[in-house]
Amino acid sequence: MKRSLYDVIIEPVITEKVTASTERDNKYVFKVHSQAGKKEIKSAIEKLFSVHVIKVNVINQVGKWRRLRFQAGKTASWKKAIISVKKGEKIDLKA
Repeated sequence: MKRSLYDVIIEPVITEKVTASTERDNKYVFKVHSQAGKKEIKSAIEKLFSVHVIKVNVINQVGKWRRLRFQAGKTASWKKAIISVKKGEKIDLKA
């Protein structure tokens, strides 16, 4: 089954470290579908934001063990994509 562009890209990840990387290296980080591949992520970003993607790095973030009082549990695992965009182009995440 083919996923739509909005199913592939779930949400942007906005942290201090990502913001510094965006300003310095023109890299953006997104939470993506767990079964999405690099080519699928690249085409989705290019179509959604009208930019030229140079490189896509993908990381599987493993859930962490947490405790709430006496109950132990695990947070959800998720997939993260680091997108390198052509110099001079930007992705507007505020909209």
